[in-house]
Amino acid sequence: MTARPNHTLWPHVPVPALPSEGLIGVIAPAGPAALDTDKAVQWMRARGYSLKVFPGVYEKDGYLAGSDEVRLNDLHAAFADREVDAIICLRGGYGTPRLLDRIDFQLLRDNAKPFVGYSDITALHLAISRYAGFVTFHGPLLNADLLGDKQKPTESSFFNMLRGQMKAGSVLAHPVAYPLTMIEPGIAHGRLLGGNLAMIAATMGTPYEMDAEGVILLIEDINEPLYRIDRLLTQLRLAGTLHKLRGVLVGDVAGVEMAALDRLLKQTFEPFKIPVLSGWRSGHCDPNLTLPMGALVRLDAGSKELVLEQDVVVRR
Repeated sequence: MTARPNHTLWPHVPVPALPSEGLIGVIAPAGPAALDTDKAVQWMRARGYSLKVFPGVYEKDGYLAGSDEVRLNDLHAAFADREVDAIICLRGGYGTPRLLDRIDFQLLRDNAKPFVGYSDITALHLAISRYAGFVTFHGPLLNADLLGDKQKPTESSFFNMLRGQMKAGSVLAHPVAYPLTMIEPGIAHGRLLGGNLAMIAATMGTPYEMDAEGVILLIEDINEPLYRIDRLLTQLRLAGTLHKLRGVLVGDVAGVEMAALDRLLKQTFEPFKIPVLSGWRSGHCDPNLTLPMGALVRLDAGSKELVLEQDVVVRR
């Protein structure tokens, strides 16, 4: 079920803020994982929240968390449930793109709320941005990140973003222990969008590919050697995607030597004369910082800053 896509430069709609003592729903639109429900409930309760686990979280169908129908039903049910204030994904893995051409984007748009995940969940961020037009969040997964005892900025970034403590004009904090690298200088204003590089490339040529016009591209990945990162970036270049960008924010590229990655980034993006900032702690890393997908931001590579230019959540 597809709707007319939103133009990239139209303001994406902020979603309702996560209220105090709210209910967070957990779904598994990609791969399976064993959830320690008691631990998850206690973790949320200690922070003032309740947890609702949707049925597909407990299923397993090979490398998928349940059948396509089960995972799709949970996605729709979590958005349609008026008691659920935010949705977090159990894990990434594989299988999210299998759902895209069956999603009721009108249902999602009519029940917009914070939706959080990364890795394979990138497919949903791209599709929601294109066909529903509200802000989503590239942020922690329940199992690997929040219950995985990652460093405190993972949790604080997640809650600060969803509760509405980060407003238009806010500089997004980045841990000083993890220095950022300016690959290309400059300042860009645009829409932050992207996520997992392999998933961005996998959606190319489909109705769910990223509308790159005016975008500040976020990329991250794991288990991809440098030559495959090169191949993926080259695919985006040859497809004309990189020519449309206003800037690039490089998250964690796990398993790749940083100096070699920076050389590749320089070679790839220097011809486009856009700002590129590398080393942002987002993706398969610890800490894993939450970023608003579809939100208008300012990237200042020289000052190594990312600034919100719109509210991403609104208090009811």
